[in-house]
Amino acid sequence: MRGLVGRTALVTGGGSGIGRAIALRLAQEGMPVAILDINADAAAQVAAEIAEAGGKAVHERCDITDHAGVQAAVAAVEAKQGPVSVLVNNAGWDMTIPFVKTTPDFWKKVIDLNFYGPLNVTHACVKGMAERGFGRVVFIASDAGRVGSSGEAVYSGCKGGTIAFAKTLARELARKNVLVNTVCPGPTNTPAMTALVGNDDNGKKIMDAMVRAVPVGRIGEPDDYPGLVAFLASDDGAFLTGQTISVSGGLTMHG
Repeated sequence: MRGLVGRTALVTGGGSGIGRAIALRLAQEGMPVAILDINADAAAQVAAEIAEAGGKAVHERCDITDHAGVQAAVAAVEAKQGPVSVLVNNAGWDMTIPFVKTTPDFWKKVIDLNFYGPLNVTHACVKGMAERGFGRVVFIASDAGRVGSSGEAVYSGCKGGTIAFAKTLARELARKNVLVNTVCPGPTNTPAMTALVGNDDNGKKIMDAMVRAVPVGRIGEPDDYPGLVAFLASDDGAFLTGQTISVSGGLTMHG
């Protein structure tokens, strides 16, 4: 895609799942990639995969809930790879629990990881983007933030907040040529999904029900999303900002 080669991309949660797939695809497009992940070994492994394929990648262990730690990690990345031109806010976490059975400690963990975390990373990157007159920010949210998801009330609230935040940020930064969009995956076959529903008989029933609900007849795979992210990061997407795009096999259809 046009305009990606040589521009540095930063992907949070790039050590596994959707984040890993995005990091690999952006590297294939000729972008130097920086991977932030709390799992340092997983981040290092993805960076090594990129390097073995002839790409450029660095990695930093980072807890995105730690504002100072995020600032330091972004500074370290930029010292090695150059200014971040494309930010993909992918990292997140949840557990399926009915809201009435949750506790304030659980709310805080979910909100810190799924809302404050992206705020921290975005805050560390977009000022420089605005000063340089170029940037692309892609939030990986969830259709849970558009239509709700039983057992994920706080997570859904965070993702809905992310969508609204992204739209506002898009308005604030458009004249600086910093474009901000949101991708909302549907149910996806990732380690996080397995951890969420479990791999026992009940988990398999939940997965089967998800498959039956999706019009195309399957749930998502990590490789279903990187192409859209690459497009939004590229010059081919230069007239798109403030948009929320569901990628869910038709499970949700927004007009």
